[in-house]
Amino acid sequence: MTLHFRILYALYRFSSGRWHWAQRRFTRPGLAVLVALILAALLAPDTDNNLIYQVLPLLLLLLVVAVCWGRTLRVRFTATRRLPRFGTAGRPLDYRIMVKNLSSKTHNGLTLLENLVDPRPSFEEFMARERAEQKALRSFRFRGSQRASSFRLASVKEASVPPLAPDEEVEVRVELTPLRRGTLRLTGVTLARPDPLGLVRAATTLPLPQSVLILPRRYPVPAIALPGTAKYQEGGVALASSVGQSEEYVALRDYRHGDPLRHIHWRSWARVGHPVVKEFEDEFFVRHALVLDTFTDQQNGEVFEEAVSVAASFACTLPTQESLLDLLFVGPQSYCFTAGRGVAHVDQMLEILASVGACTDQPFHALEHLVLGHVKAVSGCICVLLGWDEPRRSFVGKLRALGLPVRVVVVVEPGESQPLEPGPLRDEPERFSVLEIGQVETGLAKLK
Repeated sequence: MTLHFRILYALYRFSSGRWHWAQRRFTRPGLAVLVALILAALLAPDTDNNLIYQVLPLLLLLLVVAVCWGRTLRVRFTATRRLPRFGTAGRPLDYRIMVKNLSSKTHNGLTLLENLVDPRPSFEEFMARERAEQKALRSFRFRGSQRASSFRLASVKEASVPPLAPDEEVEVRVELTPLRRGTLRLTGVTLARPDPLGLVRAATTLPLPQSVLILPRRYPVPAIALPGTAKYQEGGVALASSVGQSEEYVALRDYRHGDPLRHIHWRSWARVGHPVVKEFEDEFFVRHALVLDTFTDQQNGEVFEEAVSVAASFACTLPTQESLLDLLFVGPQSYCFTAGRGVAHVDQMLEILASVGACTDQPFHALEHLVLGHVKAVSGCICVLLGWDEPRRSFVGKLRALGLPVRVVVVVEPGESQPLEPGPLRDEPERFSVLEIGQVETGLAKLK
């Protein structure tokens, strides 16, 4: 079986590598001539039934001349890439590259190409994905092109470079569309120019390593009524950062950014000349938990990636101006990240979701232990799950038994549209939703 995987992996790397090289070195007319040349070479031996062999020398001559003519591009240049701090998966990312001509000749008709880090997986990653489906050979035959594209990091449009005079610097606009969340690494930029026949491009590359963090894809989520009431938070104002309603006034302190105006002690401000607020001992406020299921054997599987996008969509939608939101998930260890007014911004939660990975070496019980240990502090819970098996149903049942309002979203593979039994939520089916890959946005729009 391992030999089969190695053969498939070798074919995958060879075909994807040659195709990437051909796309960058040949123009579209050049690719058409190359394909015609290959077809002509295959059909040429049958001289009795076709005359295609007569075209073969002409096509070969065109490509040889084009390759020899455009073999080198003598351009010395520098480049400075002005990347934004963040991008979003699936959304175009526009930025600028400053290109300066260091040679003594004016260059026209140049095209700028971005170079990304090699996205192809290692043999172990390739084999793990194939084994996860338990249909390695058939999956490669019928879904090979889809599988190869699933490893792509981004789609980059070729950018035209204005005429470059000696020692002149120009600005080039680049449009890049990230296809996956996480850190996107760029390794350099290439300037290319087609030969006079317009078939083959000569190119010169400048190393320019840089990276940008790509945030998860987000979908619109309607305003939903989240269950739960304000709860006492141990730690009071220091923990809540003045979010919520207080029970007992205990002291005065200097104003901190984010303190509500209703807590300002105006007479003390007038007396000391700077803002002073009232501090309270006990804090009661709304606090929700957003639980992300990371337990899957597919590190970059579609279901897991869509689950991360769903969690990011909820994080951007839930009101955090007067409440707190806790993101809970398990990776190499258990994590709890809190966002809300005065504690952290939702953007920081998105940064964490951009880098979260699947948990393949721990049981689902680890997430259950994390959430149950945190349940006393939260008013309600949203669970984004990767399945609806017995451990996950039992987990939701335990939350309900503790009196915690729960909303469950289950992300499933395409085609698994059969209704799932809500289980512990059978008395509140409106709080149980199943989202199928490819219809996630539609499913989220139906939430109430």
